[in-house]
Amino acid sequence: MKSIVGYKFVIFLTAAFLSVGGAGAQEISKADPLIRAMNSVVSLLPVWPKDSRRLQEPEGSGVVIGDGRTIVTADHILGQSKKVYVRTASGQIMRATIIARDVSTDIALLEIPLPLPPLAIAKTVHLFDKSCAIGNSFGLGLSVTCGVISAIERSGVGFNEIEDFIQTDAAVNPGMSGGALVNATGQFIGLLSAIFTKTSDANIGVNFAVSSQLVTKVIADLQDNGTINRPRSGLRLTRHPAAEEVGTLAAKVISVSENSPERKAEIQAGDLLLSANDRRINIPADYLTALALLNPDKKLRLDVNRRGQLIEIIIEF
Repeated sequence: MKSIVGYKFVIFLTAAFLSVGGAGAQEISKADPLIRAMNSVVSLLPVWPKDSRRLQEPEGSGVVIGDGRTIVTADHILGQSKKVYVRTASGQIMRATIIARDVSTDIALLEIPLPLPPLAIAKTVHLFDKSCAIGNSFGLGLSVTCGVISAIERSGVGFNEIEDFIQTDAAVNPGMSGGALVNATGQFIGLLSAIFTKTSDANIGVNFAVSSQLVTKVIADLQDNGTINRPRSGLRLTRHPAAEEVGTLAAKVISVSENSPERKAEIQAGDLLLSANDRRINIPADYLTALALLNPDKKLRLDVNRRGQLIEIIIEF
């Protein structure tokens, strides 16, 4: 995983954890939703060049999705590796093929030769819901820690160019990057990604997972052609209000690029962007996230404050 001090992140065991070795999970309870979810998470074993090996995070994690042969993980775990293996909850090791990577969201796709149980994806996420993080802490093997969803729609945190994070207080430490954040019924709600800490790579209860909404969008784009052709912003934005000023949080338009979709939609310098497709815009980074989450119709509905007047503007990309 990533952290402010530069390390990538993993989930570790705490008092509220369940540690599983091999088929031990199945012996506890085949009906337990977290046990089922653990069978859809794998340990990731990248083969890094000698000069880029990591001692703090020797392994990573991945989540089985879709057809059971596709694995989504955190792109930073792969680093410079060209070869990668996975280890299943039952102890089987197999070679994986790197299919596609998106550095801007820190998401990568792998493919394995034999199918595993895919993880179901939750349709909704709510504050204060129970959330459990499943991953390969410090390369020790799969484990699970639980907490609650502390925040949603976090962007501008500073880890990735495009961010739509779910924040959780479930204990997370190096090695669980690419693991699964699941709800109480074991459904996938986020891809473990980063720890917010300024002094050390240790859990302080502020941990982030890429939202399943963004993960699903990126996966769909990557599976279509292996690359992502997301809309580019034609706006130069700044925070509003400025330092030592008062007002409602928004992204203020400084300038609009010629021939951009935003110019055609008549966005003007000085406009305050309040929301995009019902997603609140608090900072400029929220606008980039809204573009990354655009529906196939490529239309963005903006709520704008223009010199005190609230207006709605539709941008077609």
